[in-house]
Amino acid sequence: MDPDDARVRDILTRAETIAVVGLSDKPERDSNEVARYLQSVGYRIVPVNPVLTEVLGERAYPSLSAVPADVRVDIADVFRRPDQVVPVVQEAIERRVPTIWLQLGVANAEAAAKAGASGSVAYFENRCIMVEHRRLKVPPKRRPA
Repeated sequence: MDPDDARVRDILTRAETIAVVGLSDKPERDSNEVARYLQSVGYRIVPVNPVLTEVLGERAYPSLSAVPADVRVDIADVFRRPDQVVPVVQEAIERRVPTIWLQLGVANAEAAAKAGASGSVAYFENRCIMVEHRRLKVPPKRRPA
């Protein structure tokens, strides 16, 4: 297995809670499809969208900073335009989210530099977390009975 694949598989195996930044309540949107998939394999989803109060049965928050401190976020999965990701990445770093994941079509050199300068963040861009999860055959999470 490619070392990067092993690292991604380890991150996806260990993660439990994924904040989906830019999660839409419209089922036809990529963010909604990916979040539904992540829920179906056992991750807890924390919707981040300033105009919604609930998505996919979960309370939505207007920003990563607004997610209660007692909610551990393992991955910030970002569905925002490339020119809008720098503040999201900054929030994730300040919140100490260990992994920042920018979806397909989303890349930003300044955001990548900020993540790299933090020294403590795994950072991926222009990759779909759902595609990677399926490709690497990450086992589903066990849900409490």
